[in-house]
Amino acid sequence: MGVVIESSVWEPNPSIHIFLFVCCCFSIFLYPHATNLNRTSTIFDHGISSSFLRFQRNFLLIYSLASVMEGLWSVLGEFELASHGFGKEKMIMSLCYGYTTALFAAPFLGVLSDLIGHKKVCLIFCILHFVVGVWKKISEQPSIFMTSICLSMANTIFSFSFETWMVTQHEKQGHRLDSVNDTYWLMTFFESACFIASQVFANWLIGNNIEKNTSPSSAIIFLATICFTFLTRGWAETPGTASFKEYSLSFYAYIFGDKRIWLLAWAQACLHFSIGIFWILWAPTVVADGREVQLGLIYPCFLGSRMLGSTVFPCLTSGPSSLRTEDCLVYAYIILALVLSIVAYDYQEIGVLVTLFCLFHACVGFILPSLARLRTMYVPNELRGGMMGLSLAPANAAVLLSVVQGGYYQNVGNAALMAFGVVGLLLAAGCMHALKQLGKQPYNNWHKQ
Repeated sequence: MGVVIESSVWEPNPSIHIFLFVCCCFSIFLYPHATNLNRTSTIFDHGISSSFLRFQRNFLLIYSLASVMEGLWSVLGEFELASHGFGKEKMIMSLCYGYTTALFAAPFLGVLSDLIGHKKVCLIFCILHFVVGVWKKISEQPSIFMTSICLSMANTIFSFSFETWMVTQHEKQGHRLDSVNDTYWLMTFFESACFIASQVFANWLIGNNIEKNTSPSSAIIFLATICFTFLTRGWAETPGTASFKEYSLSFYAYIFGDKRIWLLAWAQACLHFSIGIFWILWAPTVVADGREVQLGLIYPCFLGSRMLGSTVFPCLTSGPSSLRTEDCLVYAYIILALVLSIVAYDYQEIGVLVTLFCLFHACVGFILPSLARLRTMYVPNELRGGMMGLSLAPANAAVLLSVVQGGYYQNVGNAALMAFGVVGLLLAAGCMHALKQLGKQPYNNWHKQ
């Protein structure tokens, strides 16, 4: 007598997607009109100057195009590795190539963007995507090594150059300093929304090109060309006039010589490390109990939670009763640490895991614009790219070590890697508390009020 084993498939409740969508729409459209606590406005409010609204909308359009390209490769990359028959070892090698490149490229590209201009580095971002798209179109099986290097460099540029370019142009055009805070959380909101859209777009492209995967590459080439065109026709940029020696002296004096920037950079590095560990381990963690899981339906829940978390930023940090940013970040980092500590304890109920991961991304959605606001307070615009690139280096080194030891040599378990992320997040919370103590003196603000 045969035994029939029924497979169990876990899917999130469809109402979760509707709930997140409605909440995000409610937050972004109705928040400026539902409360008077926020003294700044969003792109959907007409109470501020038309020049700023035009500037904000044009930048968010360019940033959204760049986000779609980044999101497409995150989906297409995994599909191409699987379709070419590459196993776990090849995928780990691809991660190692990428994080090794990012480890050395981040500080270099950060300094380069400060010296030659952030707009030029953003153009390099488009060129890298264009080159990889052309390469994949003409080659049936492009080199994993070169593809990982190019895409890792593009991702590194995306992580700081667009923000730094926006802040520089914002100051150059003489807009109010507090209005840039709205652009920070809108960047996180639109980036997450574009990642969801790119997942849908990539699945559609893959579904229509199962036999010959050329259309996805064509889409990347088209998007890269459009983004490059918009960038070249965008705002004129004056490159920095300082020599490398003068820049080095300023960097040493204002970045290395300021304890507050050290604390801010370490908090950024810990966040990037925990996010990197999460994206590597979330899928193996969810499927650990053996049930089949529709991962493609869970991914939008994470990004929707991050969108919703970003809308909390203006509620807590604007208006006469606003909380100090450092205080909010202390609690946000502690919540992140608690979430990862529960996961590190090897909890395997899928519904609870997905809920915890959504809470994780909601906190990340709040932390990202909050850190951007602190960078505006403490870091000179002329050194911002170098500082952000330098803060990525330890995070990339830690993720690379985790991939090698945990994925390749299997000397460290997934729970231990999550625990390392918990320790880093608790250290980041301590950094924010220390930053608050050091920041009790008036802010050393480098920018126009």
